[in-house]
Amino acid sequence: MENSAKPSGGLIDSAPPLGPAGTGPEATDTGPGGGSAPAGPVDDSGPPNGPPDDDRPPTRPAVDLRKASASTDDRSARPGTEDDGTEAPADQDATPPDAPALDTPAPDDSASDAPAREAPAPSDEDPAEEGAAAVPRSRSRRRWALIASLAAGVLVVGGVLVGLPSEAPVRPAPVPAPGPQARAALAAGAPAALPDLTVLIGEQEAYLRTHPKDARSWALLGTAYVEQGRRTAEAALYPKAESALRRSLRTAPKRNPDALDGLAALAIARRDFRAARGYAEAALKERPKRWRTYPLLIEALTGLGDHKGAGRALDRLTELHSGPAVRARAAAVYRDRGWREDAAAALADAAAAAGAPAERAAYLQGAGELAWERGDLQDALRHFRAAARIDPDLRAAQAGQARVLAALGRSSEALSAYRVALTRQPEPQYALELGELYESLGLRDAARVEYDLLRALVRQHAAGGVDGNLTLGRFEADHGDPAAAVRLLRAEWRRQPGIEVADALGWALHRAGADKEALRFAAIATDKAHGGGVRSAPYAYHRGMIERALKQYGPARRHLQEALRINPYFSVAQAPVARAALRALGEPSEDGPPER
Repeated sequence: MENSAKPSGGLIDSAPPLGPAGTGPEATDTGPGGGSAPAGPVDDSGPPNGPPDDDRPPTRPAVDLRKASASTDDRSARPGTEDDGTEAPADQDATPPDAPALDTPAPDDSASDAPAREAPAPSDEDPAEEGAAAVPRSRSRRRWALIASLAAGVLVVGGVLVGLPSEAPVRPAPVPAPGPQARAALAAGAPAALPDLTVLIGEQEAYLRTHPKDARSWALLGTAYVEQGRRTAEAALYPKAESALRRSLRTAPKRNPDALDGLAALAIARRDFRAARGYAEAALKERPKRWRTYPLLIEALTGLGDHKGAGRALDRLTELHSGPAVRARAAAVYRDRGWREDAAAALADAAAAAGAPAERAAYLQGAGELAWERGDLQDALRHFRAAARIDPDLRAAQAGQARVLAALGRSSEALSAYRVALTRQPEPQYALELGELYESLGLRDAARVEYDLLRALVRQHAAGGVDGNLTLGRFEADHGDPAAAVRLLRAEWRRQPGIEVADALGWALHRAGADKEALRFAAIATDKAHGGGVRSAPYAYHRGMIERALKQYGPARRHLQEALRINPYFSVAQAPVARAALRALGEPSEDGPPER
């Protein structure tokens, strides 16, 4: 949007094209044909260390430097040759027509036509000494003539170089204004910077006060609210987003995929994957080749546990488009299938090709999450720090740093990083992780403060339409009422049976004492046959502990070992329990009964 009075129409508009880089000054000719003009007469003063004045003639006529050079240079003595000894073109004159005439004594055969010259005054010096002195003077004159000719050559070459076209100086391309930059990011399905979003929202609000029937601008405003709410965890923005998006649909009920995409993104932010799938499918029904809708559909299908459908949608997406946003979405699908190397490579490509700092930071943060899941602490910390440095408003990267620092035993730094992330982006998950860190340090009172904050945040987010039952159920299973966790997570499973919910419900059932039913859900989360292809240390740990409670010691040992092999630091609370349980199980006995 160029100004607050008349923004660009809608979500799919891209940022205005960048202006052309400036060009440098054009080259100017210094002589005919772009070359240099012939050198003028040499100053008659001569070098300071030249022959004495009494040895010079009273007046010195102008000298053609090129002819003087020809009389002193052996290579130029032959007519028709250049200074480097090569043959000159046949039509090239030895002396340019505008060069000054050479004023020298005429040859002996025409001496009668030449003016008489004054004879030198008699000398008292010995003739031999006088002849000896004349030789240096003659050589000195030839030397100065040679130097003058070389200087003329330098001037000619310099004139030619000056006459060549100069290369334009490289100037940085102008940076788009914040509003158009945020609009371009939203149109490309990429994360937008918070300051840019603030500007865009202000511009759209001002424009729509005087243009209330612009459906595309209402859709853009609603989508910007969604992105701002997602990045700040300010759920109060979601009702405003829904109002703007529905206003867009009322203004243009048909052929309005921008509004449908915005509603799909809003449903995902609220963890309502069933509604998100419906909006995405409606948008694709209107425009089947609209590639920007497919990432939303893939995320919705993943949340519903439909991994085959997500794979088919990804195939269609990659047929329609390629780019950083597509690679990042592919990385998420690869991660869910257990293809960690492919996921890491796709995210690295996305980060390298990202067009804006906020977009690149988001992909680096995703790469940090992958490194954390595989237990590579240094790589994870490097990616999280790079992401936070590029985009200081990316609180997920700060929370990731806190997680890694806690695993490295740098508890004070981890506590500080968690507090900063939680203050600027009050996510219930961050409060849960911070509380568990306090508890692992023996600070139970501080942990209870964070747990109380978690409950308050879930209620606050619920007022904005966000479903927080998954995080609340995980908390209740380990730190509160396991029976309440089972009730919450059963309802969640009925609504959207994704892998995360299956794992959380299985663990809540185990904590409530229902181990047989718990194992069924744990298997869904970890078996590829059930769609649980993701390599997750917490999921393997949960299944191993459930199998241990059922006295299935062999499978329990195998899954606990797998959890610690995937990521030995997966949880400050649960990783020590996994190691203790594995030690208690010991090694399988060679003489004992076969293990189940």
